[in-house]
Amino acid sequence: MMEKTSFKIQGMTCAACAAKIERALGKMKGVTGANVNLALEKATIEYDPQQVGVDDFNKKIADLGYTLVSDKVDLKIIGMTCAACAAKIERKLNSLPGVTKATVNLATEKASIAYFSGTIGVQDFKQAIEKLGYKAEMVDDKLDVDKEREAREREIKRQKAYFIFSAVLSFPLAFYMFAELFKWAWAPEILFNRYFQLALATPIQFIAGAQFYKDGYYALKNRSANMAVLVALGTSAAYFFSLVVTFWGEQIGEMHVYYETSAIIITLIILGKLLEAIAKGKTSEAIKKLMGLQAKTARVIRDGQELDIPIEEVVVGDLILVRPGEKIPVDGVIKEGYSAVDESMLTGESIPVDKKVGDQVIGATINKHGSFKFEATKVGKDTALAQIIKIVEDAQGSKAPIQRLADIISAYFVPAVIVIAIATALVWYFIVDPGNFTRALINFTAVLVIACPCALGLATPTSIMVGTGKGAENGILIKGGEHLENAHKLDTVVLDKTGTITKGQPEVTDVLSLISLSENEILRIAAITEKGSEHPLGEAIVKRGKEVFGELPDPQHFAAIPGHGVEATVDNKAILLGTRKLMRERNVAIEQIEDKMSELENQGKTAMLMAMDGTIAGIIAVADTVKENSAEAIRELQAMGIDVVMITGDNRRTAQAIAKQVGITHVLAEVLPEDKANEVEKLKAQGKKVGMVGDGINDAPALATADVGMAIGTGTDVAMEAADITLMRGDLRGIPASIKLSRATMRNIKQNLFWALIYNTLGIPVAAMGLLSPVIAGAAMAFSSVSVVTNALRLKRWKHKSASR
Repeated sequence: MMEKTSFKIQGMTCAACAAKIERALGKMKGVTGANVNLALEKATIEYDPQQVGVDDFNKKIADLGYTLVSDKVDLKIIGMTCAACAAKIERKLNSLPGVTKATVNLATEKASIAYFSGTIGVQDFKQAIEKLGYKAEMVDDKLDVDKEREAREREIKRQKAYFIFSAVLSFPLAFYMFAELFKWAWAPEILFNRYFQLALATPIQFIAGAQFYKDGYYALKNRSANMAVLVALGTSAAYFFSLVVTFWGEQIGEMHVYYETSAIIITLIILGKLLEAIAKGKTSEAIKKLMGLQAKTARVIRDGQELDIPIEEVVVGDLILVRPGEKIPVDGVIKEGYSAVDESMLTGESIPVDKKVGDQVIGATINKHGSFKFEATKVGKDTALAQIIKIVEDAQGSKAPIQRLADIISAYFVPAVIVIAIATALVWYFIVDPGNFTRALINFTAVLVIACPCALGLATPTSIMVGTGKGAENGILIKGGEHLENAHKLDTVVLDKTGTITKGQPEVTDVLSLISLSENEILRIAAITEKGSEHPLGEAIVKRGKEVFGELPDPQHFAAIPGHGVEATVDNKAILLGTRKLMRERNVAIEQIEDKMSELENQGKTAMLMAMDGTIAGIIAVADTVKENSAEAIRELQAMGIDVVMITGDNRRTAQAIAKQVGITHVLAEVLPEDKANEVEKLKAQGKKVGMVGDGINDAPALATADVGMAIGTGTDVAMEAADITLMRGDLRGIPASIKLSRATMRNIKQNLFWALIYNTLGIPVAAMGLLSPVIAGAAMAFSSVSVVTNALRLKRWKHKSASR
C-alpha cells in the first residue's frame, strides 16, 4: 500500500535546487511521485514503505547538501521508575518511522522527540508509550503555525545579521567605487589602498558569502548547478583576481582591483534573500489565519469532573462543556442543552444558527448564547477545520501545469549560463579586446550574476499559494494548482438543479385524490410508501405525513427505482409513486390527468403520480424554492461570457419553470443520475471546457467527468472526493468568484514569469556585450525575486462580492 508524506526542506535557494531534489527523490527505488515546492520549501513524496522510508529520504536530501526540517515535541512521561524504563521508551520512540532522534530523561521525566510531522504525530508517540505501560502528556501545546513563524523569523534574523555585517563592510568599498567613477579627488586616500579593500572584502566573501560556497559545493558534488554556484563563481572570480593583483599586480601588469564588485554583489543578494524571506512569510497567511481559528483547550467531563485539557488530548467520545462566548473545540453532536452558534467562519452566514440536542456542531465555530454539552465525534485531523487546512496546504504545495515550463527552463538554465559566461570571457579575451583579461573577467562575472534563476522558481508557486489561500478565505476550497489553472479556461458551466440552484428542501404543496379516497388518505399512503426513500422529494412527502399523522408504520415491501420513483406494498395494495415514465413503463393510464399535471408543472412544481393496484390514484405536487442568490450568480456567469446549462432529473415543464426564474435558456431535463456524466461528456466533445456544479454525492460521476468539478458544501463535508473545488457556502456566487480568482491568479503567474524571464533574457546579452556592471547585475538579480513575490502578494487584495455578506 502506497503512503504519502511531506517534509520541510532548508537550504534551497532557487528553482534548480528544487528541481535537483525532486529528480533525486523521484529516482529512488519505491518512490512513485515526488514534488518539491520552492516557495513552500516543502517536499511531498508518494512511496512504497516496503521499499523505502523516511530515513532514506533524510539521507538522500542530506547528501544533496540540504536539510530536512524536523518538528520537536516534549512529552511528560508518568510511571518511569528506573533507567531501564527510560532506555526502553527511548528505544521504542527511536524505532518509530519519521522519528529522527528521541531522548528520554529519567530525572526530568521528559521525552524530547525530533520528528517529521508529515509522517508521524504526537498521538502516535502517546500510543506507543502507553503500550509500554506508561502515560504521556503534552508539555508544549504550541500550534505548528507558531513553530513555522519562529523558523521564518530565525531565517529573517540570520539574513538580516549577514546583511548588516556585509553592508557595514561594503559601504567604504561602494564609496570607493563612486569616487573612482566620478573622479572625487577629495575622497580619503585609504579607500584606494588595495590592502584596506582586501581587509574589508575578505570577511564578506568568506563569512557572509559562506552560505553560497556551501550550497554550491553540495550542488557540484551531486553533479548539478544552482543559484549558489553562479554567485560563488562570479564573486570568487572578482575576489581572487583582485587578490592576485594585490600581491603580484606589478609582475602581471595589472593594478586595478575589483573587491567592491564581489563584496557589493554578495551584500545585494543577501538583501534580496532577506526581503524575499519577509515577503514569502506573507504568502501563507491564509493557513495561519485558519490555524488561528482553532481553540487551544477543551473543557471535558471525565469521571464526573470538569477538566481543562489541551485540544490535542481530546478523544472521540469525550463529553465536552461549552459556555457562552467560547469556541467549540472539536466536531461533535449536542447531548444536552441548546444555543445559537456563529458558523460564519465556515459558511459565511453571519446570523447564528440555532442548535439543539442531536444537532451537529463544528470545531472553531463560536457559541453565542446558551451552554451545552456535546459528544466529540471528530478530533485532530478529522475535524472540518483540519480538513480545510489540509486541502489548502495540499493545494499550496501542488504544481499548476504552467509551472512545468519554469521547471524545464530552470533544469537546463544554470549549466547553459555557465557555458555562456565562459564563452563571453573567451570572446572578449581573444576577439573583442584581445589580451584584456580584466574586461573578460568583468563580463564573465556580470553574465553569471544576472542569470540566477531564483525568480523563475518562485513565479508560479507564490501565486498559487496566495490564490488558494485567498480562495479559502472566501469559502472556495481549491484542491490543487491544476484546478486553479483549469478554472480560468471554462466556457460552459453545468448546474444541477436540486440543492444547487434550489435550496434542496422541497415541500408538499398540493395533494389531489383521483379516486374515492380522501386527500389525507392519499398523503398517508404516499408517506408510508416513501418512508424508506432517501430522495429529497420522498423525504418531503414523509415529513408532511409525519406532521399530519405523527409516526408512520413501515411499508410491507419497498424498492427504489433510481431516476423514476419507488414501489411498495401498503395495506396489502401495490403502490407505485413517481414519474410519468414509471407509470408508462408499468402500463398505468395517465392521459386523463395530463392537463392537471401540466398546470402544476408550469408553476415550477414537481408532480408525482401515485398508482394503486395498477390504477392512477392521486397526484402529489412538491416544490423546491430557488436560492436567493442563484439568479444573480447566473447573470454574473453569463456576463463573463460563460454558457450556463441546467441539468435535472425533473420533467421538462418543471425544469423550464425553474430555469425561467433564474434566467437559464439551456436546459437538460429528465436526465437520470447515471446519465449526467454522459451529458457532460457530450458538451466536452463539442470542444467546450466544462465546469460541473452539484452536491458532490449523486453528481459524483459528472463532477469527475467535467474539466473542473465544483461541489456545493456547507463546510461540514469539505472532503468531497469527486470535486476539484468545494464551495463551502451554499451561495452560487462562489462559482463566478472561483473562476474570477482563477483568472486573476493566472494573470498574476504570467506577469511573474514575464518579469522572471525578462531579467535573464534581456540581462544576459547586455552583460555579454559588456554593457552591464556586475554590481548592477547583482542588484537586478536580487530584486527580481523580490519583485515576483511582491507581485504575487497583490492577489491578497482580490475581492469578490459573494465574500461580503
